[in-house]
Amino acid sequence: MGGCGLQVRAQDEKKRNRSVRSLPVGPQVWSVSQRFEIVSIARVRFKPFVQFKFKPIDGAVVAPQGFLAGGIFCDIKRLGTGKGSDKGRKRDLCLLVSETPAAVAGLFTTNQICAAPVKVCVSRVAKGVAQAVVVNSGNANACTGRQGMKDALAMTGLAEKVLGLSTGRVLVGSTGRIGVQMPMEEVASGIVAAAEVLGSTPEHAAHAAEAIMTSDSRPKTMAIELKIGGRIVRIGGMCKGAGMIQPGMSPTGARPATAPNGVPAGLHATMLCFITTDADIAAKPLQSALNEAVASSFNRITVDGDMSTNDTVLALANGLAGNTAIRKASGKDFEAFQAALSHVCLSLAKMIVCDGEGVHRVVTVRVEGARSFADADAAARAVANSALVKTSWHGGDPNWGRIIDALGYSSAKIVEDKVDIGYAASGTRKVLWSLRRGQPTKTPFADLWKAVQADTFELHIRLNLGKASAVMYAADLTEEYVDFNKGAIADPSQAGALGG
Repeated sequence: MGGCGLQVRAQDEKKRNRSVRSLPVGPQVWSVSQRFEIVSIARVRFKPFVQFKFKPIDGAVVAPQGFLAGGIFCDIKRLGTGKGSDKGRKRDLCLLVSETPAAVAGLFTTNQICAAPVKVCVSRVAKGVAQAVVVNSGNANACTGRQGMKDALAMTGLAEKVLGLSTGRVLVGSTGRIGVQMPMEEVASGIVAAAEVLGSTPEHAAHAAEAIMTSDSRPKTMAIELKIGGRIVRIGGMCKGAGMIQPGMSPTGARPATAPNGVPAGLHATMLCFITTDADIAAKPLQSALNEAVASSFNRITVDGDMSTNDTVLALANGLAGNTAIRKASGKDFEAFQAALSHVCLSLAKMIVCDGEGVHRVVTVRVEGARSFADADAAARAVANSALVKTSWHGGDPNWGRIIDALGYSSAKIVEDKVDIGYAASGTRKVLWSLRRGQPTKTPFADLWKAVQADTFELHIRLNLGKASAVMYAADLTEEYVDFNKGAIADPSQAGALGG
């Protein structure tokens, strides 16, 4: 496919500091085919050759029946106090509400330093029912001690009060600076204001998507519909994330992170994702479907190799589609739902990498022939997070030496004279091999150079030691990333900027 709807990435970096109050709505904020080839067909592990077709629709998180959203500006980060605060009156708090109680599922960061909102959500999601989420940007409410927990609970309590919901039915998410106490006066007024502007139009969804952004250059949303048991079912989603990106999430926040097909995995700016659906599906199969979807999407991306304190994915299912209820994680209806949810999660996850801070190129790293998934995963992550490899991608240099070096210091079993390394255009099967069995090939350098000049390409690595494989969706490392994150503080009185 072509680029990801962007012009020159350097221009996007400048846009990070502009006001984003007026943003486009509907699927054109991010189409589902950008920079990566994302097709409307997904394969699931239950029947590998069964295909499911989905139709993109407008509305994002309010596309499914019975969901409302609203976003407002309440100056949580305080204008003029550090990076990201100079975007003008960007919305910074939103509510996402189901008109009826909904089954809920979630996955959360496995970082041992875990933000207060994550702790609240882990406890409440375990009960299986929720009806709303309150989310803010500009403050992570992480490393804020007992007061942080009180504030997170106060946010849910006030939202429950203004929405008329039972105690425990509201979840909470936060993203922004670490170690700064929440400005609860502004947050409280924001929750009341957001409740007053709830609605079900694409514009309402766009306002909510804007409210959760931090260093993102644009909102990331999508929605699809499909038929399950003869009834139209819709799934919508919105996410944020551009820096501090290498999620490793599990249903309880405990290690290890969830891996594809339930395989145990090793560890890995906050990414947040909120998914809505009107499917009638119970909490347990919803959690099972979300585990698999996240394991193959958000847990497979990296921008800078850093796992956040706040990473969260939440899914609400209110059942208003009227399909035959899905009560277990098996059967044709569940498989269709699983495929659709996996498609939404992977599409949104790829949008995060594409919009990574300073990113010019996005690379799909495919490792095959490993002894185990753990080995394939370790090899893929070593390459995807190597500063030397990432800078060579930025420079358009097909440097296989840096790649095999990263493989060698990974925890994976590597045999030098068995390693193959090659490049391919995104979505194609033709691989130009630069290394075969540990030795350089006769592929002309000009051909290899051309293969890595595109804004997206695939890196193929064959270890030739087994049958296991893994994939990572990774970003290059650029001067713009360093400039954005170097933490230069002109005024030391800005103590709040020290947190993150």
